[in-house]
Amino acid sequence: MAAKLKKGDKVVVLAGKDKGKEGEISAVMPKANKAIVDGVNIAIRHTRQSAQGQGGRLPKAMPIDLSNLALLDKNGKPTRIGFKVEDGKKVRIAKTTGEAI
Repeated sequence: MAAKLKKGDKVVVLAGKDKGKEGEISAVMPKANKAIVDGVNIAIRHTRQSAQGQGGRLPKAMPIDLSNLALLDKNGKPTRIGFKVEDGKKVRIAKTTGEAI
C-alpha cells in the first residue's frame, strides 16, 4: 500500500497523552506502522557518559502509531488522505480540500 504519511509532513496527534499537539514527521517506519514526530511522545532515556557525549537523563522522541496521526491541510485542519492519478502520476489528495499535497 502507498505511504499516506511521509517524512516532513505536518501532523496532529489524535489520541494518547499528547493529543492535540502538532509536529513534523522526522522518520517513518512502515514495517512497524509507526513514525517519530518532533516534540511529541517524549521519553527520558538514561545514558552513560562516553567520549562522544555527556551522559545523564536525555529527552528522546519515541515512535507513535500512524493511526494516531492526521495530516494538516493548508488551512491547518486535520484531514484524511486519498489518492488520485494526475498526468500519469499517483498523487496524495487532502480529503477536506480536495487539493494535492
